[in-house]
Amino acid sequence: MTGLSVAHYMRDRDVAFAVADSRENPPGKRALEQSCPDTPVFFGTFSTEVFNQARQLIVSPGLSIATREIQAAHANGAEILGDIELFVRAVQQPIIAITGSNGKTTVTTLVKLMAEASGKRVAAGGNVGIPVLDLLKQEAAELYVLELSSFQLETTNSMQAESAVILNISADHLDRYEGIEGYAAAKARIYDQCKVAIVNRDDPSACRLAGARLTVSFGLNEPPTEQDMGLIEHEGVLWFAKGKRLLLSTEAMKVTGEHNIANALAALALGEQAGLPMAGMLQAISDFKGVRHRSEWVAEINQVNWYNDSKGTNVGATLAALKGMPRKTVLIAGGQGKGSDFTPLKQVVDEKARAVILFGEDAKKMARSLAGFRHIFFVKDMQEAVKMAKKLAQKHDNVLLSPACASFDMYANFEERGDDFVNSVRQLAI
Repeated sequence: MTGLSVAHYMRDRDVAFAVADSRENPPGKRALEQSCPDTPVFFGTFSTEVFNQARQLIVSPGLSIATREIQAAHANGAEILGDIELFVRAVQQPIIAITGSNGKTTVTTLVKLMAEASGKRVAAGGNVGIPVLDLLKQEAAELYVLELSSFQLETTNSMQAESAVILNISADHLDRYEGIEGYAAAKARIYDQCKVAIVNRDDPSACRLAGARLTVSFGLNEPPTEQDMGLIEHEGVLWFAKGKRLLLSTEAMKVTGEHNIANALAALALGEQAGLPMAGMLQAISDFKGVRHRSEWVAEINQVNWYNDSKGTNVGATLAALKGMPRKTVLIAGGQGKGSDFTPLKQVVDEKARAVILFGEDAKKMARSLAGFRHIFFVKDMQEAVKMAKKLAQKHDNVLLSPACASFDMYANFEERGDDFVNSVRQLAI
């Protein structure tokens, strides 16, 4: 979608451009040919000769800027940028920028709701949902909220966000980066030129990435200064707090789990530093019902609750989702591991899991990381996984799809995987 969005942006501005894709038949090829019939296209193996003719290379986030032909063109004087960079050059309105290994979509959605509750015209897009350049086709917003991946940040150079956050850092995309340090460095670019860096004081590795910039912190403990966000216990209940000021009981939230409390704290910090009024932000927290495919409740069948966390595409996300389950849980996981180390799952699986059902490309690798846990089952697909989970779950248990892996070995995206799970669960109730 990003490449097609960029092509339409260029077409609408009468900019001469060409399109190259290393795949012979990429998704969106027909739509591109129909909407931009006069545009030169190069499908298949990249050509250094073609790339060297360009003044700019607008690189889709799925393509590494370390690709040989891209680096050769850059050495020849071509500017490397992405759709986010094009967007920030085109708008004058304030931007709130959000990245992290986990929680990006939830926080982006919540900040957008906070702005709407405060009466702002707001638009959100980026890594998930609407490509940012397509936001420019809508009515002009007063505020933009951008969810950004490490890949997008690699090609973003001039964003000046009102407030920006790295929610957390855990191992992800290690099939693209040489180590977690390279991944973290790409994330850290979100703080370049931002007015206020929002930092997670519960994640020291993420916190350090802000360097010496002006910071406001959030965390699941008492705020250390009057500007920071956190939690204070009052009459046996945890309250959201700014400094020593109590804001809202956490019991007012419709979503559960410490990770969702942390997400709300991050959203509060981001919104306040961008000038959103507190009353509207607190109302949005109270009203927020969560995000599709992120610990989304699906159904209760025979006193077993089923949850869809298909967006849990890395180990950190699955850890958070499993920890947030209130009772014993049958975990469905597996897929394309992206080079991840699954051993951090072992402790929480031992504590929380009734059983683990695995399928997909890295199922056996994950099973080896859970060595010693006796209730591991392998299946071939989602339908079999759901049927197995029904047999294994006991009354009052949960069943959680949280793959800790990407979906691309079996599905087009995590949404398709989540929908397959939801449809399979609903078949049980028929």
